Amino acid sequence: MEKAGIPVAQVTAMTAVAKAVGSNRIVRGQGIVNLLGDSDLPPEEEREIRKQIVRQALEALATDPAQSDP
Repeated sequence: MEKAGIPVAQVTAMTAVAKAVGSNRIVRGQGIVNLLGDSDLPPEEEREIRKQIVRQALEALATDPAQSDP
């Protein structure tokens, strides 16, 4: 998608794998099972975690791919 001019941000808990496969914009997720949250937290706190990760991904999309590092 990047080659077609569409920026991509990969949210993952396994950043080393993302780097190994050539992802440019990598955002560290919360964990493998709950990538965008933590089911052990109260709903309000989990929502804030989700917002934070999504914001990081949106910020990564606005950067040069070489500048985005988890």
